[in-house]
Amino acid sequence: MESKMNRNIILIALLCLLPMGRTVAQSVTVEAKIDSLQILIGEQAKVQLQVAMDAKQRAVFPAYTDTLVRGVEIIETVKPDTQFLNDRQRMLITQEYIITSFDSALYYLPPMPVTVDGKEYRSKALALKVYSMPVDTLHPDQFFGQKTVMKAPFAWEDWYGLIGCSFLALPLLGLLIYLIIRIRDNKPIIRKIKVEPKLPPHQAAMKEIERIKSEKVWQKGEPKTYYTELTDTLRTYIKDRFGFNALEMTSSEIIDKLLEMNDKDAISDLKELFQTADLVKFAKHDPQMNENDANLINAIDFINETKQPEEENQKPQPTEITIIEKRSLRTKILLICGIVFLSAALIGTFIYIGMQLYDLFA
Repeated sequence: MESKMNRNIILIALLCLLPMGRTVAQSVTVEAKIDSLQILIGEQAKVQLQVAMDAKQRAVFPAYTDTLVRGVEIIETVKPDTQFLNDRQRMLITQEYIITSFDSALYYLPPMPVTVDGKEYRSKALALKVYSMPVDTLHPDQFFGQKTVMKAPFAWEDWYGLIGCSFLALPLLGLLIYLIIRIRDNKPIIRKIKVEPKLPPHQAAMKEIERIKSEKVWQKGEPKTYYTELTDTLRTYIKDRFGFNALEMTSSEIIDKLLEMNDKDAISDLKELFQTADLVKFAKHDPQMNENDANLINAIDFINETKQPEEENQKPQPTEITIIEKRSLRTKILLICGIVFLSAALIGTFIYIGMQLYDLFA
C-alpha cells in the first residue's frame, strides 16, 4: 500500500514537471509570414518576422543590407513594433521587410535567424513567385502611340531666381556707378571746424557751481556726492588759476600750497570746506543744511576773491578752423577693391540671368 502511494506521488510530480518543461521549450517562438506569394515584376510584398518571448529577454533581428536573397531586393526595413502580453510578462516583436523583384522566377526565401539572449532561433522558409507582365504581340493596336511634345505649363517657381537676380542687379549697378564717380573725383575734402573759446577758470568754476546748486544733491540725502563735486570743481579751478596740479594733491597739501601764494583770510574758509568734505567722504559725517549752504558760499567767495581781473567788454570770440585734406591712398584702394568686387558680382549676375533665360526659352 505504501509503495503504491509513493508511485502515485512520483507520477503527480512528473505530471507537474511536464508542463513546465514545455513552457521553457516554447518560451521563444519565431514565425515568418509573407502577405503575397505571387507578385508581378516591380510590385512589392511584405515579409513579417515575429518573435514571441519573455519580457526580460533581448532579441537581435537579422541585419539585411539591400537584398534578401539574390534577385529579391529589400526596399525598406520598417522599425520594429513591440507589444506586451500577459500583464507584461511576455512580449511580441514584429519586424517588417518590404521587398520586390525585377526578375521573373520562383524564389526560395531561407529561414530567417533571430538571436535571443545569445541563442539563435530560425523561422520557417518562405517562397515568392514573380511573374513578368504579359504582352499581347498579336494585337499591337491596343497600345498607345508615341505622344507629341507637350509645352510645359507656366510656373512662377521657374522665374523666382531670375526675378530675384534682376532686382539684385539694379542696386549693385547703382553702387558701382557711385564708386566710379567717387574715384574719378580728385577734389580735396574741405571741412570747417568751429572751435568754441575756453572760458576763464573762474567762469568755468562758477558755471559748474551753478549746476551743483540747481541739482540740490545734498537735499536728496547724498552729501558725499555733493561735496565730491564741489571739491572737484575747486581743485580744477585752483589748477587752472594757480598752475599746480591740485587734482593729485590732498586737501592739506592744497592749503599749504595756497598759503605760500595768497591771502590767508581768503583761504581760511576754503580750509574749513575741505575739512568738512574729508569728514563726509571718509568719516561718514552728516553735515547740517546750513553747513552745506555755508560751504557753497565759501567756495563762491574763494573764487571771487582769487579770480584774475578781466578787461571790460572783453568777450572771447569763437574761431573757425578750415581743414583741407586729400583723399588717402587707403580710401582709393578700398574704392578700387569695391569696384572690382561689384563688377565681378554684376558679371556673374548677368551670366546667371542669361542662362536662366536660355533654359526657359530654348
